[in-house]
Amino acid sequence: MDPIPPRVTAAAVWTGSGVEVREVPVPLLGDGEVLVRVRLATVCGSDLHTVSRRRPAPCPSVLGHEAVGNVVAVGAGADAQVGQRVIWSVTVTCGTCSRCRSGLSAKCLSVRKVGHEPFDGDWPLSGSYAAHVVLPRGTTIAAVPDTLPDTVAAPAACATATVMATLEAAGELKGRRVLIGGAGMLGLTAVAACDAAGADVQVVDRNDDRMALAARFGGRSCDDGPVDVTIDYTGSSTAVANALGRLDIGGILVLAGSVTPGPPLSVDPETVVRHWLTITGVHNYEPRHLHQAVEFLDRTRARYPWDALVTAPVPLAQIEAALRPPPTDKLRIAVAP
Repeated sequence: MDPIPPRVTAAAVWTGSGVEVREVPVPLLGDGEVLVRVRLATVCGSDLHTVSRRRPAPCPSVLGHEAVGNVVAVGAGADAQVGQRVIWSVTVTCGTCSRCRSGLSAKCLSVRKVGHEPFDGDWPLSGSYAAHVVLPRGTTIAAVPDTLPDTVAAPAACATATVMATLEAAGELKGRRVLIGGAGMLGLTAVAACDAAGADVQVVDRNDDRMALAARFGGRSCDDGPVDVTIDYTGSSTAVANALGRLDIGGILVLAGSVTPGPPLSVDPETVVRHWLTITGVHNYEPRHLHQAVEFLDRTRARYPWDALVTAPVPLAQIEAALRPPPTDKLRIAVAP
């Protein structure tokens, strides 16, 4: 951990045609702001979509929103302590608009997002593919216990916290028949969380390696029978339609993977009414879900092989090599700035 705040730091800047590791100034902290020394970051699929131009994003920018680090400096009134090992939320919210007051801060009217802001704007060090990141007021910060390795803690800021939000939307899971669509990082985390909650968990994914991983986290291959809950992380309209067709009376469909435009889904209103179905969506998460993510990972660290999902970290200088799909037996590539 740095003994004093640095004047400059290294940051990987996405330029639209590649990533340049630059030496950039560290700004003076304003009220409520926190400076974190990034220990380890993991590469989320959304960043892979950005660099492959499947997803629009500000450019230039410092990408990265799954990370763990140590607090090295705080502005006046900041809710963090120097020396803490922490993770932080993807969203930065105002806390006062109508959506924040109604409990939908993930959709704050003035929301900003870690790793999604322009480098030439007023928050250049917004992403975790850098040696340091600045967290503005309105960022949720969660302390990480010493028992939780960096490789396990980092994905909590996006994948695990989002899963906590989807499970909340799914309701009571003990004794329920659950179908998880997709066995990527979110899907596999959901498999474990549903298994830990006492559900019978089925998984569907076209990738055999991911299905093999799912078995290690409490999931099994799906059958053709009815289910009580289905959570989709694939974003595939075909997969969603198949999942919807398997819901039993009173069933719940939670959509989390449909974050880009796709073919419309045909829904028969009569079936929804007569079968008493619930269809809901979840995008991002609330502050409580970030804290739940840390607690869940720490509670289950001996039950599931979380650290087996992340590669050995590469240095920031090799960030371009890290911005690619992970090996078939892993779900996240790690970067150690």
